[in-house]
Amino acid sequence: MNAERQTVYRWSLIWSGALVALVGAVLLGVAISQSDAWERVAGVLGLSGLGWGSLIQTLNALGLSAVQSATLRSSVKIVGTQYLAAGAAVWLGGWALIASGIRRAPPSTEGPSPAAGATLYPRLAQYRDFYWSTLGAYGGGILLAELVLILLQTFLSSGGGAAGGAGEGGGLAPTGAFAVSLIVSSLVAFACGFVGASRARRLAMPEATIGVIYFGLPVPVLLTLIDQVPDLQVSLGYRLREVTYLAEMLGRPVVGYWLVFSLLVLVLVLGINTGFIAAGSGRVDLKLGFELFVARRHVGVFRPSLLLGTLAVLMFGIVPPLIVYGIIRSVEAAVERTRIRALGMKDPLAAASALNNLKLREQSPTMMMTALSVGGVGVGVMALIIVLSVMSGFEEDLQKKILGAHSHVVVSKYAGHLPEYKRLMEQIAKVPGVVGQTPSIDNPVMVLAEGDEVQGIVLKGIDPETVGSVLDLRKNMLPGGELDYLTTPEKVVPRRSFGGFGSQSSPQDDEEEEESEDPIIGKSTKGTGPKVLPGIILGRELATIMRVVVGDRVNVISPQGAELGPTGLIPKSRAFRVAGIFYSGMYEYDAKFAYILLDEAQKLFSANGPSSVELVVADVDDARRIANLVGRELGGYPYRARDWGEIHRNIFSALRLEKLVMGIILSIIIVVAAGLIVATVIMLVLEKRKEIAVLKALGVSDGGIVKIFLAEGLQIGVAGGLLGLFSGLTWCLFIERVGIKLDPSVYYIPALPVKIEPLQTALAVVIAVLVTYLASIYPALKASSVEPVEGLKAE
Repeated sequence: MNAERQTVYRWSLIWSGALVALVGAVLLGVAISQSDAWERVAGVLGLSGLGWGSLIQTLNALGLSAVQSATLRSSVKIVGTQYLAAGAAVWLGGWALIASGIRRAPPSTEGPSPAAGATLYPRLAQYRDFYWSTLGAYGGGILLAELVLILLQTFLSSGGGAAGGAGEGGGLAPTGAFAVSLIVSSLVAFACGFVGASRARRLAMPEATIGVIYFGLPVPVLLTLIDQVPDLQVSLGYRLREVTYLAEMLGRPVVGYWLVFSLLVLVLVLGINTGFIAAGSGRVDLKLGFELFVARRHVGVFRPSLLLGTLAVLMFGIVPPLIVYGIIRSVEAAVERTRIRALGMKDPLAAASALNNLKLREQSPTMMMTALSVGGVGVGVMALIIVLSVMSGFEEDLQKKILGAHSHVVVSKYAGHLPEYKRLMEQIAKVPGVVGQTPSIDNPVMVLAEGDEVQGIVLKGIDPETVGSVLDLRKNMLPGGELDYLTTPEKVVPRRSFGGFGSQSSPQDDEEEEESEDPIIGKSTKGTGPKVLPGIILGRELATIMRVVVGDRVNVISPQGAELGPTGLIPKSRAFRVAGIFYSGMYEYDAKFAYILLDEAQKLFSANGPSSVELVVADVDDARRIANLVGRELGGYPYRARDWGEIHRNIFSALRLEKLVMGIILSIIIVVAAGLIVATVIMLVLEKRKEIAVLKALGVSDGGIVKIFLAEGLQIGVAGGLLGLFSGLTWCLFIERVGIKLDPSVYYIPALPVKIEPLQTALAVVIAVLVTYLASIYPALKASSVEPVEGLKAE
């Protein structure tokens, strides 16, 4: 019995029903307008557009049945009731007419046998009724993958996956936990898609679409609404803090949620296609030996001439390899034709055979398209690897400079200073992973130099004995100054007096600065020696702007700890002498930071202790977990520990988002190459119709034909991906070893930085292979639809 559904459409009833339903919609709109209920109805209509309206209205009806009953018993008159009832009745009547116009035709009883006219090979994409089991596999698969990702990410990040157990607060770094969780959830989505398609033996796109909308969309929608709905933030924000923290690393958490959701949907579709291809012929067949053999002999992607030519184009550009190739081909053709001409004088039959072989060796348009497809995939992979590696180099260089001027973790109070910092440092030293710590205090101040040069900066008090274990300040000091001069300011040689720019000071001038008149006895007093000012270390750019050098005197004006004067509060001012100049390589830090001794900073700011304790950890990427351990060790409130990712979230989030957008833009090159692959495989199908017919006549199933052409598309993707990988890594090593010089005065780096990350490099190749695989599915299905009779009737 033929399983195909035969449907009869009565268009008069369908159009009449549509007109009646439209009249009902107009009446319902009039009723809503008279009741001024468009604001409340708009949300329901929006949900109904996705198919969720009926479900939510049913839940609301179950939960509010008592309230609605009381409302119906009341005597309140509802405006527009007659239009509402009439509109609903007309609307339902219209859809009833539409449904009556669609009928399934009764099976025909004519014909000698049900097998008469049946196809020799049933179509792979044949029609089936809606399968609830397939919907459960697809929808449950995408929902299960999302839940596995969230739960496993939370479990691993919070310490459940550590060797020491959750009780010790261990756990993976957020990025490592996300990588493991994403791999496991992707395998779950792929497996569910594969099982659902292999059981249904079809793609089942309606079930997949409904499953993604009803089961997959709620999770990213819920995560998106957490930051916008206070109730959700209170109830779910704490439980999902690991997920939201990871998404905020991109700067915009919404982008992270929907990007991961799109990736899981793509993996589900990949599993659906793989399961359909493996079991579309009626049984699960994962053997690919014969198909790979035929595809390799058919398309010839791994020919040395094609691979070497494409690699030359990727390495040296298009023009030079084409010129060399044209010269070589011209010489070969001339030599071969001369040989055939000489052979024709002796043996005409052998010459004719040689000439025929020469024509067969010439590339066909299909082979040229294959070469272009391999080159397109290679260019896309190479561009992705080079650009992402350069951006990773910039990110690493920026991270080194930022973490050289700042600590990995900062421990402070929610309010106030830390007079008990020595006890806290003893407790922090017990936390595994902490390798250095130092106290500090910082506040915004104004610094005044000679010539009325004024700059607003951040003044930071440090401990020279321990600051070297946390910051790179000692390494960044320029010749002429020393960090130790902060503790021994008498070693700093004075350069200028504060009164005249460019004038040299002497010990006598310093003694005169100390000479003053005693207000009690009315006589002058003179100091016993030159006045020793506390030292201050400035950034190179700040020193250039203020035109000071080591030994110059500057005044620091702080609003913190203001003193009471005759006219009110007066900002505290103190003189310092430049004890050194540092250069970190970042303009923002070299122009806005200055360092003094911790005790001097406490006096200047009228503080009873440092404002924070700065830590450095063994693994920078594990700083957040160690910060949580430090917070637990200190007992929580009033102490808090923040890692560098939280403190500098904006700049690193912008860098990651920029890299992501750049990767997506460059992936368009691979998508364009996928279009070339579609055209190439279709041309192969048209060119090899006779061979396809012969294979099917010999017993190869439609699934086998699909596997052959999928293997051809995969070979193009693998060849292009490997060539792009080799050329991309070669160019990255060239840039790293030879270097592309930059102007240090503009970019603050002498050469273009490059960092090859294995994960993103492998990801570029995997993306190329997956895109080519998906692009080959449609041509492969077209190839499987070729009938043996149609392919051989012209022979």
